[in-house]
Amino acid sequence: MKDVKGKTAFITGGASGIGLGIAKAFYNAGSNLVLADIREDHLKSAEAFFNDPDRVLCLKLDVTDRAAYAAAAKQAEDKFGKIHMLFNNAGMGVGGPLKNLGFDDWDWGLGVMIGGVINGIQIVLPYIQKHGEGGHIVNTSSKAALVPVTAFSIYGTAKAAMVGLSESIRGELAPDNIGVSVFCPGPVQSNIAETGKIRPDKYKKDTGLAEAEEQLAQRPVSDLWMSAEECGERVLKGVQNNDLYILTHAEFKKGAEEHFNAILKSFPDEPINEERAKAISFLLRNPIFDEINGG
Repeated sequence: MKDVKGKTAFITGGASGIGLGIAKAFYNAGSNLVLADIREDHLKSAEAFFNDPDRVLCLKLDVTDRAAYAAAAKQAEDKFGKIHMLFNNAGMGVGGPLKNLGFDDWDWGLGVMIGGVINGIQIVLPYIQKHGEGGHIVNTSSKAALVPVTAFSIYGTAKAAMVGLSESIRGELAPDNIGVSVFCPGPVQSNIAETGKIRPDKYKKDTGLAEAEEQLAQRPVSDLWMSAEECGERVLKGVQNNDLYILTHAEFKKGAEEHFNAILKSFPDEPINEERAKAISFLLRNPIFDEINGG
């Protein structure tokens, strides 16, 4: 979507942190905004910041609540007429050593960071498809999907899933002129440290992360981390360029290269079975990489 002016962006986790940074960039580019967020305090702050009820709609939303999500999407369409862009950005910093994790930690983390994204695609994508004007989906992942972090398995699992999901649906949605990007930021000045504040009571029983979340809440935000506004501008550019991967922080490039090289080196060093290769040729490569690799 080269021109996002007058188009409507539905942003989950949109009232603070990276989501708000995305919102600011697209607002300045002329887009209408639907900011869906679970925290009322952040919604009120964002509403006051933009102070533009004609172009900004703030909605309280738990992305795991499908009925509420469906109602929010309908409300967004009722106000702006059409939805063009979906930013699956809502998330948290849940994680810790395996020995400390309980089922509540897994269920909550994956429920939001994977389940919430699935809900967004299932519910909002039909709104984008039906007007026939094209659109874009951005799934927020993390550099942790490319350079894995030890003792952060819940977060790493969810963010790796965003890469696979985005790659899987990009080719499928291309005929509808709907682009798909996966956004993999490094450390950002956001509210991710406040994860414990939004943990629902039903996920507080079988958990070993209460102390870790309290400590995380005390972690200072470094001036060396990227600002949410810069992240937002990078996402805007990525959408306008229809980039599959939207990356930040060149500091992580070497680690990603080591990751990918380790995979390549693990393939068996043996002749290709040409007959088998022909039979499964549709599985052997994906044309979505042609543009990126110059193929």
